[in-house]
Amino acid sequence: MKQELLTYLEGFITESRKERFLDVISRRTNHFTLAMEDVFQMHNTSAVVRTCEVFGVQQAHIIEERFGKRLDAKIAMGAQKWVDIFRYEDTQSCLQSLRSKGYQIVATSPHKEAFSLETFDISKKSVFFFGTEKDGLSQEVLSTADTFLTIPMVGFTESLNISVSAAIILQQLTSRLRSSQVDWRLSEEEKTDILIAWMKKSIRNIDYIMQRYKGAS
Repeated sequence: MKQELLTYLEGFITESRKERFLDVISRRTNHFTLAMEDVFQMHNTSAVVRTCEVFGVQQAHIIEERFGKRLDAKIAMGAQKWVDIFRYEDTQSCLQSLRSKGYQIVATSPHKEAFSLETFDISKKSVFFFGTEKDGLSQEVLSTADTFLTIPMVGFTESLNISVSAAIILQQLTSRLRSSQVDWRLSEEEKTDILIAWMKKSIRNIDYIMQRYKGAS
């Protein structure tokens, strides 16, 4: 059924667009994902979503317990169209959801027992948690985390902007992942679901087109 819908929608996009979709989806992964906890600066949340898209991370998770929705479409520059964004009202529900999907909880923190980008075990499905610029991650995440990850720094400043940290971590770890023997690619079912969603966001008059499809099927 889904494959039939995908084939139907492909008839409404150009061949070059279809090829571009197939090329991008082949590099996407859900092996790594990222979660942001109560990030106050809206432009930082949006920039992190853009970073996920650039480095092929298909999902981003946003906890909005204190500050509400913090996604600026202008700064994300359309990235929110291509990344699956999950929103949570509290940290606990986010942690439970990701654990149920088989992710280990990774706290990004200057923890004394934290792994570096070079030594981190990329074989496990992992969600990287990022906290607020001022206070870092909540005690709830820190006490629940399975492991810790840090970016070594040698200057006087002890922290980086969240969007910069996310970019460094995702670039390094997705690069290692793609050159490894780990099965990091999306399943065929995941690819189909995402391609359908992308096409629906790319086709004009999609509501009318979907009505025609449902009427004919």
